[in-house]
Amino acid sequence: MPEQPPYRLHDSVLYQLTVTTRQQERRLEEGLRGLGLTRLTWCVLLAVRNEGLRQPSEIAEFIGIDRPSTSRALRQMEAAGWVARRDGTPDRRTRSVALTADGVALLEAATPLAQENSRHFLSKLAAGEAETLERLLAKLRAGEARALDRF
Repeated sequence: MPEQPPYRLHDSVLYQLTVTTRQQERRLEEGLRGLGLTRLTWCVLLAVRNEGLRQPSEIAEFIGIDRPSTSRALRQMEAAGWVARRDGTPDRRTRSVALTADGVALLEAATPLAQENSRHFLSKLAAGEAETLERLLAKLRAGEARALDRF
């Protein structure tokens, strides 16, 4: 049986994908930090305002994180005045989330940062390559668990 060549981490396309993801996340986080946001709180704002999600479980699924992480983020965001949570049923088992005026303003301030971050990376691709990359990434994700292990 022929000897296997050694595994070269930096030659792995999936490692390269991970590095690229971290670079774009880091760049986005730097911009969001100036507004007092994290990627997680930014995603919660998007989920509530742009996707119309109101239940913590829906928000968790949309972002790809577990429910305790979502609850923790919502508590912090409520304390900061960015979201308001209300009991949806008399027994307090259901909570509904809405953005406050401060949360809406924060989302509006952060959106151009995220758009610029996307433009920065996607401008490096030739015409049609972004669509090809999107299609290939969808193929890699097909049949895999939707939720992320961590955010």
